[in-house]
Amino acid sequence: MFLMEIGSLMKATLYIMLHIVPFAERGFDCVVNGRRDRGYQKWRWKPKNCEIPRFNVHEILGKLRGKRIVFVGDSLSRTQWESLICILMQGVKDKRRDVYEINGNKITKRIRFLGVWFSSYNLRIDYYRSVFLVQPGSAPRHAPKRVKSTIRLDKMDDMSKEWIDSDFLIFNSGHWWTPTKLFDMGCYFQTGRSLKLGMGITTAFRTSLKTWATWVETSVNRNRTRVFFRTFESSHWIGRNRNSCKVTRRPWLKTKGKDRSRISDIIIDVVKKMTAPVTVLHVTPMGAFRSDAHVGTWSDNKSVADCSHWCLPGVPDTWNEILLSMMLSKDGME
Repeated sequence: MFLMEIGSLMKATLYIMLHIVPFAERGFDCVVNGRRDRGYQKWRWKPKNCEIPRFNVHEILGKLRGKRIVFVGDSLSRTQWESLICILMQGVKDKRRDVYEINGNKITKRIRFLGVWFSSYNLRIDYYRSVFLVQPGSAPRHAPKRVKSTIRLDKMDDMSKEWIDSDFLIFNSGHWWTPTKLFDMGCYFQTGRSLKLGMGITTAFRTSLKTWATWVETSVNRNRTRVFFRTFESSHWIGRNRNSCKVTRRPWLKTKGKDRSRISDIIIDVVKKMTAPVTVLHVTPMGAFRSDAHVGTWSDNKSVADCSHWCLPGVPDTWNEILLSMMLSKDGME
């Protein structure tokens, strides 16, 4: 795949796409938060040996009539969920009457469930916040003082039963599998009643994915539900301790090693060994160049720079263009 710059008409369309939507999260709305350059909205990936189908939102909505799409994961999953809602709202005439949140909640970082219903198409698009996919737990009795909580690697998130009744399931995980999110916070790994204080993060991540894979194979109706897993999204922090975030004006010309991720490698390896069909959306190399498209200081908290999340409109729209082309393929709609 290679990057290409799209014209001003598409740029304007993408800008309008976000700002007519009442569900978009302020933290990802870089333009409203003061970003003046717009070049990051103009870059899109074009496959070398195939074409992504021409985008027709009315046709897509028609094919998705009566469906339920579920995103599960961390805030990067929430970004993709918001992006898809923005994209599909372009095909709805009365946006304020026909599209609304199921539970009436304002989009925030901590809410564990968010859902939007396109009433004219009986289409639901849901998001479940499950950053590890497996179950967080409290520290066992008699655990060392440094253990404040655990990740139950052998148990799925207790919300997983809510995900099953769906036509499309899109997962992501990986961004919370870091020492700062785990060990520095007193969070360690557990299987059964056994604490795994010496277990490394990548080993634990693989173990959790095997639990997820077993759940997919035993709980998801493969005759109805199409399952996707998006790989790790490249961030562009400078320094080993993520102490600097520099958003560039144009994409990098070289990946600088960010086109590879151990987390992504584990995802691909685990999925290959599954008996149930799962499609991997391998976005790691795509995002490696996009040092220009992060939120940076254009969030709702300007004092904290952000080189992990993406501005909307932006990179997540490309994920959804690819996702929709796969979802709506002949195999995906059978």
